[in-house]
Amino acid sequence: MADHQEASVTLPSDPASVPTARRYVADVLTGWGLDEAAEIADSIRLIVSELATNAVLHTLGQSPTFTVDVRLEREERLHVGVTDSHPRRPRRLPAAVQQDNGRGMVIIRVLAAEAGGRLSVTPTEDGGKTVWITLPWTVASRGRLLGPV
Repeated sequence: MADHQEASVTLPSDPASVPTARRYVADVLTGWGLDEAAEIADSIRLIVSELATNAVLHTLGQSPTFTVDVRLEREERLHVGVTDSHPRRPRRLPAAVQQDNGRGMVIIRVLAAEAGGRLSVTPTEDGGKTVWITLPWTVASRGRLLGPV
């Protein structure tokens, strides 16, 4: 496998694009050796769903598309990012706030942390942002990602 692999897809900022983004990332990771039935594969699919949903719902119509980037560095670190052109950074809602949505970032942070990873947000040159998760990439026989980030 190469030292650095990348894949990306740009999709319309529409709710119908969320499952497409999730399937795209799953297919890429399967091609890179991750067992689709592994527990971490489920976590990554959920993370991608939450990130893509945020890119669609919380950009207030200011981002006609979003891009999903998947990068694997030296078979050590996996980076999955979702980029949109809206400048507002994701916000964590207080636990006391009672509403039906707004928990996506909490879910993403917990799933990333459970896998030994982290979440970060970087600005883009056009004034938008990319929300990244970084996870260790050591595919063990039982299908988990292990090791330091």
